[in-house]
Amino acid sequence: MSSPPHRALPAGFRRIGWSNLFAQFSEQIALAAAPLSAVLLLGAGPVETGWMQMAQTLPFLLLSIPAGLAVDRASRKALMVGSEMLRGLSLAAIVLLLWGGVLNVPLLAALGFIGAVGTVCYSVAVPAIIPSIVPRAQLADANRWLELVRSAAFAAGPALGGALVGWTGASAAYVLATVLSLLAALYLAGIPKDPETERPTRSPLQDLKEGARFVGHHRLLLPILFTAIFFNTSWIVLMAIYVAYAVQTLGMTATQVGITLGIDGLGMIAGAMIVPFLSRRLSVGTMIALGPLGGFCGACLMLLTLWFPFFWLACISLFVFGIGPILWVITTMTLRQAVTPNAMLGRVSALILTATYGARPLGAVIGTLVVARFGVGACLFVATGGFLVQLLIIVFSPVRRLRELPEMGDGAVMGRA
Repeated sequence: MSSPPHRALPAGFRRIGWSNLFAQFSEQIALAAAPLSAVLLLGAGPVETGWMQMAQTLPFLLLSIPAGLAVDRASRKALMVGSEMLRGLSLAAIVLLLWGGVLNVPLLAALGFIGAVGTVCYSVAVPAIIPSIVPRAQLADANRWLELVRSAAFAAGPALGGALVGWTGASAAYVLATVLSLLAALYLAGIPKDPETERPTRSPLQDLKEGARFVGHHRLLLPILFTAIFFNTSWIVLMAIYVAYAVQTLGMTATQVGITLGIDGLGMIAGAMIVPFLSRRLSVGTMIALGPLGGFCGACLMLLTLWFPFFWLACISLFVFGIGPILWVITTMTLRQAVTPNAMLGRVSALILTATYGARPLGAVIGTLVVARFGVGACLFVATGGFLVQLLIIVFSPVRRLRELPEMGDGAVMGRA
């Protein structure tokens, strides 16, 4: 799955890379600024911020599949530009409302929802457009750079957004997020036009059934889908209680809690950096399995804090949690691009994104119910059990035995990893 070491990625991809950098930082800055603005400026409490958080994530659950259908039917370039412009305009509206002194929590939540619609469309379109710009041999390298950028934004964006709100006020944070979003759209405008392909003429429902049937009957994509569902459910079970557990049981300060969460982002960066080294030495199947293995190891380390309540042990746990998912995302995205017909990539990506994000509310409910009835320790055991299940799914699937990327239409390239 490694790409030629000295071959530069195409100019079109570099424009997408810069766009992705600006878009990811814009999103993370805005996500950090929103709850701080609601609490510090608008006097919101936990209930209001909770509803606002739901509004900002709901489009991923509701609109990923419609976005996937649009990606497979319309110009992917035009959709990405329009999506980023929509998000930029929603951020600009927040700035104007702040300057006019008329912003309130419902308006902030509504504009957050609109901005997230743009994020969903952008997120679904990116993996679909990459194979038309990047040669097959360089897909893994292209995906690695995209995830490296996302990891950097995940690690630094919230800190930057919080610092701007604290030092200069919410307006500065939203102005910067708006400028970055519009820059992202500007860079996208310069990528090549979509290659001419036959657009589907049947109904969207038939398109959706075709995509679901493709994933459901594919012996590589189906275990990847179920692994992602169990991983995300277990992760949210853990995150639902982590902050309270860290403060009340592990005795962390607010600063230490922030450090541990930032270390998760550092793990993501480290994972993206070591992908070329690992891909030259390991099979595709082993690379993919490292992601679920990292999740299970991270959960076991967090479970150990029940008996060894040390700050550094929680840091190691979250660092491992950061490495695992990035290895998983890069390698499984490359596999998905390799085995899925280009005309169907939008729908397939949307189905996996919907299943992944749809598992998160389930994880939050499970975590809340378990901790309320049985306590924090039981919640950690439940999360660890879920991470074990996702590891077993991928280890005993055909994915684990892949030596190299299969050709499109092939079931798999099987053999000993």
